[in-house]
Amino acid sequence: MHATLTHVTDRIRERSAKLRGDYLARIARMNGRQRGFERMGCANVAHAVAALPSSDKLRIVAEKAPHLGVVTAYNDMLSAHQPYENYPGLIRAEAHRLGATVQVAGGVPAMCDGVTQGLPGMELSLFSRDTIAMGTAIALTHDVFDAALLLGICDKIVPGLLIGALHFGHLPCVFVPAGPMSSGISNSDKAKVRELYAQGKVGRDELLKSESAAYHGAGTCTFYGTANSNQMLLEAMGLHTPGSAFVHPHDELRTALTREAVGAALDISGRVEGKAARPIGHVVDERCIVNAMAALLATGGSTNHLIHWVAVARSAGILIDWSDFSELSAVVPLLARVYPNGSADVNQFQAAGGPGFVIRELLDAGLMHEDVISVAGDSLRPYTFVPRAVGQGGAVAREALPAASGDEAVVRTAAAPFSATGGLKLLAGNLGRAVIKVSAVPEDRHTVEAPCRIFTTQEAMLAAFKAGELERDVVVVVRFQGPHANGMPELHKLTPPLAVLQGKGFKVALVTDGRMSGASGKVPAAIHVSPEALAGGPLARLRDGDLVRVCAPTGTLQALVAEADWAARDVATLAPAEADVNAHGLGRELFAGLRRNVLSAEEGAVTWL
Repeated sequence: MHATLTHVTDRIRERSAKLRGDYLARIARMNGRQRGFERMGCANVAHAVAALPSSDKLRIVAEKAPHLGVVTAYNDMLSAHQPYENYPGLIRAEAHRLGATVQVAGGVPAMCDGVTQGLPGMELSLFSRDTIAMGTAIALTHDVFDAALLLGICDKIVPGLLIGALHFGHLPCVFVPAGPMSSGISNSDKAKVRELYAQGKVGRDELLKSESAAYHGAGTCTFYGTANSNQMLLEAMGLHTPGSAFVHPHDELRTALTREAVGAALDISGRVEGKAARPIGHVVDERCIVNAMAALLATGGSTNHLIHWVAVARSAGILIDWSDFSELSAVVPLLARVYPNGSADVNQFQAAGGPGFVIRELLDAGLMHEDVISVAGDSLRPYTFVPRAVGQGGAVAREALPAASGDEAVVRTAAAPFSATGGLKLLAGNLGRAVIKVSAVPEDRHTVEAPCRIFTTQEAMLAAFKAGELERDVVVVVRFQGPHANGMPELHKLTPPLAVLQGKGFKVALVTDGRMSGASGKVPAAIHVSPEALAGGPLARLRDGDLVRVCAPTGTLQALVAEADWAARDVATLAPAEADVNAHGLGRELFAGLRRNVLSAEEGAVTWL
C-alpha cells in the first residue's frame, strides 16, 4: 500500500471514530430485530402485501421468501433514466425465478442538469440531492425488505440514493445502472460549435443541430461529467455488480447484468443459506470512501464529487474534507483522458479498458484498498475483470483485461500515466478555500494573475462578454452563487465565452462560490469558494480591479491587496432585488429552509444536520 493512501485512510478513521462508532452501533441494533413481516402486526402485513398476487403473498407470509425493494429514478425526461421503464418487470421476473419476491418501493425525483443549465431550475439542482435522499428514505420506510436495488445514474440522483440508503445502513443494497447512449458527434466538435455560437459566428439553428447530434438517444450523456463519474465511483466502491457501469442500454449484456444484480442482492441479503448479509453501512467504510476518491482523481472526474462524496461519507459516519482529496491527488496518477480531459467519450473509455483497467492499475500500484467487502465478495479484485454475456440464459462470465491499454490515448498504466498527479488541487488564501481541476487546463494557464471583474449573476457576465468588456487578461469573479445564496447552481454556461477569451490569447480564470459542471474543461476555475459571499466570506471583500492570483502549483487563491486595506473593507451584500429573485418562482420558495440550513460546500452542502 502506498504510504500516503494508508496515512489518509488512518487520518479519516481517527477523525471519524466517534461518529462512525455510533453509526455502526445503530446498524447493529437494527440487525438484531426480527424480519419485517414477522415483527409487524397483521393489519400492517395485510396493507403491505394487499396488491400483490396470491402467489407472492404465499411466498412472503407462509414460505418466508426473501423480499426485495426497488427504488427507481425512472422518468422519460432524462435520456439516462428512460431505459429504467421496463426494469421493474425484468427484476420481478428474475426474483421469481430465484424464489424471491419484489415490490417497487418508490420513485425518487430525477432532473437533468443539461436541461436546467443556465436556467432558474438549476438553483434547485444541488438541493435535489437531499430531496432524493429523503425520497429514498420514504421509499424504504415500510421496512419490510431484505435488500434493495437502487436504480439511478445522473448527477444528483446517485449521491441522493446513496445518502438515503446509508441512512438505512442495515439494509444490503445493489446499484443498478443502465449505461451510456451510443456515440454521436464528438465532444470536441460540440465544444467548437458552442464557442462559435458564443462569438456570434454561427446561429441558433447550427447550435441546435450540433447539440442534437451529441444528445440523441437513450442512455447517459457520453462525456465524463458528474453522471459518468458517479458510475466510476460506484464500481470503485463495490456497489455495482462488477463491470456494469458503461454497457449500452440495448446490449444483451446489459439485460444479463441487471438480472445478475437481482442475484447479487439476494446473495448479500442474509436470507440465502451459507451467505452472510452485507449491509451497505458495512460496505461503505473508510477504505471504500478512499477508493472512491482515488478513482475520481485517477480519471479526472467531476469536481461536483468534492461536495457530494463529503456528504455520502458523512451519511456513513465518516468525515472527509478537501485536504484529504488534495493529499491523495498528489500521489494518484491520471490514468484516463475522457472529455473534457481528452477527446474520447465514455464508450471509447470502456472499449480501451474502462473502470476495470483503472481499478486494476490502482490496486497493483497500492493506490486502492483491495481488502474491502463489496456486493461481489471480500475483495475489490473482481472489479478488474470485464463482463460478457454467455449462452442463451443471460449468464455473465468475466475475463481478465489485457496488460496493455486498448488505446493509450484514452487509458494508460500506472507505470506510464498521463500525469503523475490526479489534477485536483486545493487552493487557499485570503479569498478562502476553493478547488481547481487542472487535468484539462493547459500547463501555461495553471497560474493566472490579473485584475478581477466582479459579477453577481451569470447573466451579467454573459452580457459583459457580448459587449466586449472582457477582452483582456481578467479574473472573472461570479459571487453570491453559494448554497445559502441561491442553491449553488452550476455555471457551465460561462465555459464557452471564457474559452473564447482564452483562445484569443488572454490570461483568463474564473473564481466563484458556485459550482462548475463535471464538464468544466480548459479554463482554470477556482470553484466552491468557501466560506461563500452571502455568509460574509472574503469573496465579498473583493472590488472591481483588484489584482487576483489563482495559482494551482502553489495552491494559492489570493487578492493582492495590502493587508490593512483588506481588513478594513466592508463586506458587499446582495441587492434586495437579486435576493428576491433567488427566493421566488419555479419552486424556489419550497427550498427556503434548505438554503437557510445548508452547510458549506466543503462540508458537503448537507441540509439535514
